[in-house]
Amino acid sequence: MNILLTPARIGPVEIPNRIVMPPMTTRGSDEEGHVTDQTVAYYMARVRGGTGLITVEMASPEKAGRHRRRELGIYDDRFLPGLRRLVDEIHRGGAKASIQLGHGGGHTRIDICGETPIAPSAIPHPVYETTLETIIPEAMTKERIVRTTAAYVAAAHRAERAGFDCVEIHAAHGYLISQFHAPFENRRTDEYGGSLENRARFGLDILRAVKAAVPELGVIYRVSVDDFFDGGLTYAEGRMLAIWAEQAGADAIHVTAGHYRSKPTAHRMIPPMNEPDAPFLGYAADIKAQVGVPVIAVGRLGDPVTATQAVESGKADFIALGRTLVADPQWVEKLRNNEPIRRCLACNTCVDGMRSGAGISCVVNGAAGREAMFADAKPPQGETIAVIGAGPAGLTYASLVADGNAVTVFEKAGRPGGAFRFAGLAPMFQEVEADPASLERYIAGMVAACRAKGVTFRLSTDALDIPEELATFDRIVIATGARYRFGLGEPAMAMLDIGAGRWFGLSRLMADPKLRDWFYYRARVPTGDRFRGLAGPDQTVTVIGDAASPGKSKEAIASAFEAALLSGYPELLLSRIDRTVLSLALNPGS
Repeated sequence: MNILLTPARIGPVEIPNRIVMPPMTTRGSDEEGHVTDQTVAYYMARVRGGTGLITVEMASPEKAGRHRRRELGIYDDRFLPGLRRLVDEIHRGGAKASIQLGHGGGHTRIDICGETPIAPSAIPHPVYETTLETIIPEAMTKERIVRTTAAYVAAAHRAERAGFDCVEIHAAHGYLISQFHAPFENRRTDEYGGSLENRARFGLDILRAVKAAVPELGVIYRVSVDDFFDGGLTYAEGRMLAIWAEQAGADAIHVTAGHYRSKPTAHRMIPPMNEPDAPFLGYAADIKAQVGVPVIAVGRLGDPVTATQAVESGKADFIALGRTLVADPQWVEKLRNNEPIRRCLACNTCVDGMRSGAGISCVVNGAAGREAMFADAKPPQGETIAVIGAGPAGLTYASLVADGNAVTVFEKAGRPGGAFRFAGLAPMFQEVEADPASLERYIAGMVAACRAKGVTFRLSTDALDIPEELATFDRIVIATGARYRFGLGEPAMAMLDIGAGRWFGLSRLMADPKLRDWFYYRARVPTGDRFRGLAGPDQTVTVIGDAASPGKSKEAIASAFEAALLSGYPELLLSRIDRTVLSLALNPGS
């Protein structure tokens, strides 16, 4: 058996396998912070996929620490019924449940949390929540430190009453405890500032108090061991903090890195596609050699081989998969069954999109953040289906309907991927620096998943040349993408192919938001109508992706999910606005 599938303990709790879902804010709660049907649906998708420990998102122990609107609540007893419902569902699914106790500190605003933000010192904090504003929080008095510590203990008691198996204390990524760690943000001259021992005091005191209050729960300490900016925590200090956390009673150390002030960008705490796999694993391995409690590693560990080797080699005891499980909730089950996974692109759309106020979403998983909408998925059954186009929309559709149907994918080019293969050659993909290897790996995984389910590929085949063959299918799905106006397609692709997207000057021009918007939307026209005439009167025709309305890959893949899994998906050409209206009609709470 793969070592990742074996059980292991975190303090008093046995976890059924070594895969942890780390906390990621979803905005699935209501405005007050109560659990909703969507909250349950989101986490249960990952439970059904086999994840061993589900850490539900950051929840502040007091109202002043809420860092996002629609953040899950635990700071008051009124949240307990919803939390109990969530935990009961997770347990019924066979997983263990944890919740992260995290306080925004100076990284929030009064219009978000409803109270004056607090921090170790009154220094400016840039806070992005729909808009970017710089706030100056109130420096915490010693009395306020005592009060906040007590709030953590009260929240841990609520977690225990709700039935959680573990709690995780958030001492990372620039939130309150992490702010005490960083000299730049902690200008105090009392026993909570100055030396590392003093800067660590606040978080370790909370850890001791929580462990004493809930000894039957596993207590995890998540710590950024390197902040990546001048004035932040250095690795030498972070390593010492991890050792002290074990001594203070932590049942596991969750080793991460990065801070909202990280250089060159805050993306370093959520490593994007231009960074290598497993950038924080070396930290975890070093710390594991120093402590006697389990170590949880995180950060671009979604490759099954990388994750397996990390535990087999003794570098970590558990693997935390955040964005990976957003992209493919079935990751653990697919590992168990040796099936290809849907690869995370590390494009950070899941987290970047929320800063504009949206809920969690994913480029490659059109159901992410909309799990309740897909709860009664009804893909076609017993049909022969022709998918025209092997870009991301066509491959997604084929993979979703392959079980129970005979699917053939026709692709004019000699290889799958469509125009998506060129997206990695542009300077930017979504809001991060593009890396073609990430996109190629995703395409390869989708092709492998389709082939494993029996999908037939007809490459170098123009569907317009074989109308008699298409006449034999029950359903034709048109995923032929879009074409550029004014004959710009071929020269644009040729320029990308020779690396022009990375040339100085041209790369800056191509990264301009207005040009990118024009390039993805207004410069292209759909191609779906060209293929409608191929269908006979008894055939169902569905147009998806850019063939219906040119846009970005996220929209194209979302349309493939809707067409494949929602029985009410209309068999007509949908504009981007129409798709939005359809989604809202099917999911009024979104």
